[in-house]
Amino acid sequence: METVDQVRQAGVFSHVRRSVRMTVGQQRVWETNWGELGRKLEDLPAGDVDLAAWFGREAPTVLEIGSGMGEGTSQLAQQAPEVNHLAAEVYPAGLGQLMLWVEKYELDNVRLLHGDALDFLRDHLPPESLAGVRVFFPDPWPKKRHHKRRLITAPFVKLLASRLSPGGRLHLATDWQHYADDMLAICTAEKQLVNEYDGWAPRPEWRPVTKFESRAHAEGRVCRDLMFTKSAT
Repeated sequence: METVDQVRQAGVFSHVRRSVRMTVGQQRVWETNWGELGRKLEDLPAGDVDLAAWFGREAPTVLEIGSGMGEGTSQLAQQAPEVNHLAAEVYPAGLGQLMLWVEKYELDNVRLLHGDALDFLRDHLPPESLAGVRVFFPDPWPKKRHHKRRLITAPFVKLLASRLSPGGRLHLATDWQHYADDMLAICTAEKQLVNEYDGWAPRPEWRPVTKFESRAHAEGRVCRDLMFTKSAT
């Protein structure tokens, strides 16, 4: 199994931090709610995060990598109150907006991570600790010379699979055909994972339609879902 250092040497980073100005509302909710709901990666103590303590309960935890502005995350959390939803994002404005949704819908099953999900997976989550991982519409880096910057690579998928509990699901979605083909090949080759379908998964009705998906439809691109399960052996 490749180490995460090898993952990084391969040029794989889950996100690149960029500065985005927060609105007044996002700043307000950050100041009032972040202490309860959020953690910055650099502030985490060494070792594994106690997810039960963070959420205040024992429950299956699903990690969403790249939660964007959080509307989809908040809808999923409403649909599955029995699940702990952990959203990892590098944009403070996106996390601020997600906290506004959490406040609006009075959600108690959402927590937020500000930082690189790869480092979090490596340094703070033990093997088999997640019930699911979701990566919806990651940056496609469509130019061929930029493909090495894509998130979904064989080393990263191996790391994700190692953090899934047996029976846990890796759910990917993209609207770029070449990226979708690569995702399918990479996940199929990962021995820890089994495809739940014969190729692409049907689009689940419960997955919210994001602005990225709406834009893809408007531009004539087909969205693809993939669902792989962590094998028990």
